[in-house]
Amino acid sequence: MYKKIIVALSLEHGIADKALKAAVALADEGAEIRAVHIYEPLQDSVRNYVSKDDLAKARLQIEENLRKRIEDYPNVVPVVLEGHAGRTLADYAERIDADCLVVGSHKPGLADFLLGSTAARIVRHAPCSVHVLR
Repeated sequence: MYKKIIVALSLEHGIADKALKAAVALADEGAEIRAVHIYEPLQDSVRNYVSKDDLAKARLQIEENLRKRIEDYPNVVPVVLEGHAGRTLADYAERIDADCLVVGSHKPGLADFLLGSTAARIVRHAPCSVHVLR
């Protein structure tokens, strides 16, 4: 069905297996699947108190956690990006010419109404199909 799929993974939530299984089910034979984790940069007021070494160690830990999360999916490539989750995913999907984005959505609050705020932003701005998981 799809040839280039991005799976948005938050390392803090337990939806990873469900999202990865959905991506595999949506994929054509030989499709490219990328598991993407986005971490938001620290605010400048906080960044000034954190050493560059600690930031580099944190990034390496994120990359290792992502690799562990997808180790049961040998054909999935891990990608770590920095930025605002919704915007960065939509931009990345456009940059790599993805044709599907798989994203989880938390239980919405009143402000989100139907989708979580990140999922809603992705649905509105992604240049490709979006598969939203609850």
